[in-house]
Amino acid sequence: MAFVYHQAHEAAAAVAKEAGAYPICADISMPEEARRAVDMAREQLGHIDVLINNAAIAGFRLFTDITDEEWTRFIGVNLNGAFYVSRAVLPDMIARKSGSIINISSMWGQVGASCEVHYSAAKAGLIGLTKALAKEVGPSGIRVNCIAPGVIDTEMNAALPEEERHALAEETPLMRLGSTSDVAEATFFLAGEGASFITGQVLGVNGGFVI
Repeated sequence: MAFVYHQAHEAAAAVAKEAGAYPICADISMPEEARRAVDMAREQLGHIDVLINNAAIAGFRLFTDITDEEWTRFIGVNLNGAFYVSRAVLPDMIARKSGSIINISSMWGQVGASCEVHYSAAKAGLIGLTKALAKEVGPSGIRVNCIAPGVIDTEMNAALPEEERHALAEETPLMRLGSTSDVAEATFFLAGEGASFITGQVLGVNGGFVI
């Protein structure tokens, strides 16, 4: 297993040690960096069976305050990165007629979020990419699916005030925030043989927040 990170060197080293995974430092919003990362992973692993496009940045901003630089960066990391890495991985998958690509979107890519237009637009684009690519590469035996998490108890959301976290949990029909393991389990399922006849789908892991 290999994974790509950008700046969190210490965290990446810890994950590599704990999971026995191969860390690759790259900015996948740049096409040449994405290609280099895939080449390094292929060198280490031999070939790539499953690709999980999980790189993302988030932030709150009024639409009229979003700068050109912010818009470009959000689209670059959240959408372009998945395109660049998938493009680099697919030729080998097509040649082997086997593979699975899983894109991590967001429920806001499905319904939109106020003050997160740049994030929502990029995540919606990821859903469109998933559906279109699934149709294109399905005849080559490759599955492409998408996970749309809801409010997950991540480091980013941990910074929210406790009352806001409580309100989000109350707004979720299952009455709690999701965990990273909830998303991981859904990812493992879509990557495995149990999902061999599933492609082009968006799996909501949101506790019923969006139905």
